[in-house]
Amino acid sequence: MPMPPIATTAPLAGRTVNRVGYGAMQLERLHDDRDAAVTLLRHAIDLGVNHLDTAEFYGNTFVNGVIRDALRPGDDVLVVSKVGADPNPGGPIRLRPAQRPHELRASVEDNLRTLGTEQIGVVNLRRLDTRPGLKAEGDQLVDLDDQLEVMTALRDEGKIGAIGLSSVTLEILRRALPAGIACVQNAYSLVSREDEDMLELCVAEDIAWVPFFPLGGAFPGLPKVTDEPAVHTVAESLGATPSQIGLAWLLHHAPNVHLIPGTATAGHLEENVAAGSIGFDGATLATLDAVPSRSQDMALG
Repeated sequence: MPMPPIATTAPLAGRTVNRVGYGAMQLERLHDDRDAAVTLLRHAIDLGVNHLDTAEFYGNTFVNGVIRDALRPGDDVLVVSKVGADPNPGGPIRLRPAQRPHELRASVEDNLRTLGTEQIGVVNLRRLDTRPGLKAEGDQLVDLDDQLEVMTALRDEGKIGAIGLSSVTLEILRRALPAGIACVQNAYSLVSREDEDMLELCVAEDIAWVPFFPLGGAFPGLPKVTDEPAVHTVAESLGATPSQIGLAWLLHHAPNVHLIPGTATAGHLEENVAAGSIGFDGATLATLDAVPSRSQDMALG
């Protein structure tokens, strides 16, 4: 049975933006060809992308610099950055936690400088409460209230437009609600749906849900959406790629989902944007919904 077409736009931080945005981390791969990176980002904007996700530590300021060079007056693009981790050049992991309030403020100031702007549309507080990825330890275990105090101050000062959260638990989200939360970024995909309760709370509270690792498989041992036979079957029937089906499922799954897939190639960028117009009938959606969800912690052992 045909289903109503999905909305191609949705609210985020008080604005209406296209639901398929662009995660700029992959621009790091074009570090040796800055002009190509700027051209790719301009191509994304020409395709209608008006939500860019970045971080000061992407390419150790390179990505923010590309965004600064690529954006033009009148583009009306919502730029979202994040704080809670800093670059760690030469270390075994390229990031180190930076959770303390003074580090959060310093990271916002660094983002403002490298983006060349007076305000960042949204800044996500990356809490490091959940896997996969970095975990906070020692003096980096900071109380949420202390972090929200500095984030709220930065919003009041006009340096950030709205506050988001990333890598958080349901309990942390509930505690943060009084501060006014615009979006949540957690690892979430067709094959890793353990945050379903948090997604439902976000729907109820009009908070945007912006999944990272939307196709799973970001670390060894984690399930991949593109390995699922059901996904391949649906992709073949619709003349799409398995990746497009995984992205489209997220958009169908909840009305507050925004996507930020990243790529360093124009062809892949065009495929990602096109995923926003893929429709499913009820039977197809039921087939995809039946794909089992696997806990990331279990997969990582």
